[in-house]
Amino acid sequence: QVQLVESGGGLVQAGGSLRLSCAASGRSFNRDAMGWFRQAPGKEREFVGGITWSGLGKQYADSVKGRFTISRDNAKNTVYLQMNSLKPEDTAVYYCAAATTIGVLVGAADYWGQGTQVTVSS
Repeated sequence: QVQLVESGGGLVQAGGSLRLSCAASGRSFNRDAMGWFRQAPGKEREFVGGITWSGLGKQYADSVKGRFTISRDNAKNTVYLQMNSLKPEDTAVYYCAAATTIGVLVGAADYWGQGTQVTVSS
């Protein structure tokens, strides 16, 4: 059974940092793009960032550029999201996803995690 399991969410004050992890199991994602989405209450799910299978290509939403960094460790089948300078508007459930390319990831990811809550207090 293929699973993406997120961890690392929590409550943090504005200006603080969190590191999310997404561990994949059931198959290797070493040749897939992976990424992060988030959904705040009452809002649609939005793309946060994506990384190519090699780790050499990355894309970010404008709202997180310069503050968030996505990385991956293919030996561990894991993708990370380092979030710095967090703002209250970053509060959301964060989801990990995987697809063949970042383009497909943004449009319709093939695999999804269950999500982890990030809450940023002001």
